[in-house]
Amino acid sequence: MADEPLKPGQKFPTPTRGFGDRVFYETLLRQNPASAMAQEWCVHNGVLPEQEASKLYKIVLKRRGKSVASVGVAGGKRKGGGSSGGGKKKKAIILSDNDGGLGVGVGVIEGIGTAVI
Repeated sequence: MADEPLKPGQKFPTPTRGFGDRVFYETLLRQNPASAMAQEWCVHNGVLPEQEASKLYKIVLKRRGKSVASVGVAGGKRKGGGSSGGGKKKKAIILSDNDGGLGVGVGVIEGIGTAVI
């Protein structure tokens, strides 16, 4: 699989035929060819034949408001890379893990079969 060329719009390695997500999205695409999430998943994971992938990739780009010329063929990224530097930077929020060193969550009920009566 590592030697396979990327198909139009492919961003991720192609999963095996028995992979649960692949089975779900391929089935969804067969049952509802207009499903946006099935189209995008199948294109981004390279599970479709080359011609069908190319056709759906153009539909996915159109839905997202991008033109085929503005993105690379194999990825969804712009050519030239680099940061524009004009966008806002996100700050990381760090929450302290203050459980007293006991490893016990305060006010959290965890476990299977936990019931509140």
